[in-house]
Parts: sequence; structure tokens; C-alpha cells
Amino acid sequence: MNINDLIAIVKKKLKTQIVLESILIEDKSFLHKDHAENQVGKFHLKISLVSKELKQMKRIDSDKKIYKILNEELNKHIHSIQILIK
Repeated sequence: MNINDLIAIVKKKLKTQIVLESILIEDKSFLHKDHAENQVGKFHLKISLVSKELKQMKRIDSDKKIYKILNEELNKHIHSIQILIK
């Protein structure tokens, strides 16, 4: 899977399962390119969300919700994610 397809899938899944005012997903894979655990075909994403729904939740609960929604992508295509909620 290429990064553009992955970003489109992640964006669609989050938009359909969380009330969002805005979403921005950035490829930050270059941050891991020299790490020993870096795997070809796995990406690092920075996900910036504006969501009243998530903001009202405890941080651990909002992160768990996002991880649950993206479980398949995390297992197959994502090395790590950075989540920013505003």
C-alpha cells in the first residue's frame, strides 16, 4: 500500500466513526528511516484532529477509540502514530 492510499483510508475511517470538525494527516515516516525497527511498507503518521467529541473524553479513552478504529491499519501498514487532539 502506498502512503496516499493509507492516508485516504485512515481519514475515511476516522470521519465516519468520530464527529470531526477537521482532520489533517501527515506522513512522518522519514523520522524512522534510520531506526533498527523500521520496516519497509510501514509508515509513521501524524494525525491532527479537531473534535468536540474526542475533547470531551479522557485522553486515554480518545486514544483507545482511535486505535480501535485503525486496528487493521496499525497491524498491517502503520509503524507508529502521533495523535494531536484540539
